[in-house]
Amino acid sequence: MSKINIQPLADRVLILPAAAETKTSSGIIIPDSAKEKPQKGTVVAVGPGTNENPITVKAGNSVLYGKYAGTELQHDGEDYLIMKESDILAIV
Repeated sequence: MSKINIQPLADRVLILPAAAETKTSSGIIIPDSAKEKPQKGTVVAVGPGTNENPITVKAGNSVLYGKYAGTELQHDGEDYLIMKESDILAIV
């Protein structure tokens, strides 16, 4: 993972989503059309927070987030999600 020059504002968090599963545990290959969007990722950058919403996650944390949370963006060929910290469900 290269150094990224995106700095989220306020209580926003930048996340690198985990790769989608390509095989099931029994070895069946999942086609692209049936792959589910991952709900787990790694925090890459965090904003400074606000007085009402201080930031509790930090860069490097593995997190779980809602299925439809965040806004997808692409930077230097990588796909990222940017979302409010309140959209994060848990630190793993």
